[in-house]
This record gives sequence, C-alpha cells and structure tokens, in this order.
Amino acid sequence: MTTTLLHDMFALGVPVTEKVLRPVVVYACLIIGLRLAGKRELAQLNPFDLVVLLTISNTVQNAIIGDDNSVTGGLIGAGTLLVVNHVVVRYLYAHERLERLIAGDADVLIENGRVRFDRLKREWITLSELEAAAHKQGFASLDEVARAILEPGGSICFLAKKPTPESQRHAELLGRLDAILAQLTRS
Repeated sequence: MTTTLLHDMFALGVPVTEKVLRPVVVYACLIIGLRLAGKRELAQLNPFDLVVLLTISNTVQNAIIGDDNSVTGGLIGAGTLLVVNHVVVRYLYAHERLERLIAGDADVLIENGRVRFDRLKREWITLSELEAAAHKQGFASLDEVARAILEPGGSICFLAKKPTPESQRHAELLGRLDAILAQLTRS
C-alpha cells in the first residue's frame, strides 16, 4: 500500500520532456497575451481584470500539468516556469530593444497638467481610475499633477505641479541649517 501511494505521488504520468515543454509553451503564450492585452492588465487591476487573471491561472493548469498529477510532475512544471522566467528576465536585461518590444514603452497620461484622454482611452483607463491612482500616491486631485506616466509594468508615476509640503519643509530645514552653518563659520 505504501509503495502504491509513493508511486502515485512521485511517478511521472508523462515524459519529462513533455513536462518541461508544456510550461514553456504556456509561459510564452501568456507573455504574448498579456502584452496584447495592454499594461493595464499588469498592475491597474479592477475586479474584472483580477477575475480574468485568476481564471487564466486555473485554465492553464491542465495545459501545464497534462495527464500527470504527481508531485514530481508539479515540481518539474513549477521549476521549469521559474527557470524560464529567470532566463527570460536575464536575457531581456541584456537586450533593451527586445525588452521594449515585449514590455512596451511608457505612455504619458497627463502632460503639462492636462489629461490626455486619447491616451486614457487607448490604455482603457477611466478618469476615475486615474484619480484613484493619484489619491493612492498622495495627490488630493489631478489638478496637483503636472505629469502622469503609465510605466511598462503597469504602474502610474505622478509628478507634482508644485513642491509638496514635505519638499517645502525639507527645503526650509536645509535653509535654516545653511544659515546656522554660515553663523558658525563667521564666529
């Protein structure tokens, strides 16, 4: 009985080559699919996007494991995904043009304080989603934003029109320290 249990847990139901090739094919297809879906799918998730990504993981599970439910098969599949991802990331690091082709370029959503509605529409980002992202980064409204950039990874970087209270306070403290230093050097 123990022998059967161990055999069922660890004996592969499909050849090792197939166990390695399946995750590689699924990985490549998902990378292409996410690239075609746009940057929004990567980080700016609404509940619908989250459901799709969770469902995709369940959908491709059988494509990755095939007819094999063994622990060994699962470990080979997971290990293959980790190795392929590591190799791809290292390769793209050394090949910037290819990385831009796969990841895409940054997209300016707000330029000189003006919302670029054409860019929002192209990225399928609503104005309320843009405002919510600005709020998460400490902006009370989009009126405070000089520039907003949607990065290839899906995050949005906001740049303020005017100095923030923290930077004003920092500048004030540096000014006071400079004045104290000037007084000390005169003494």
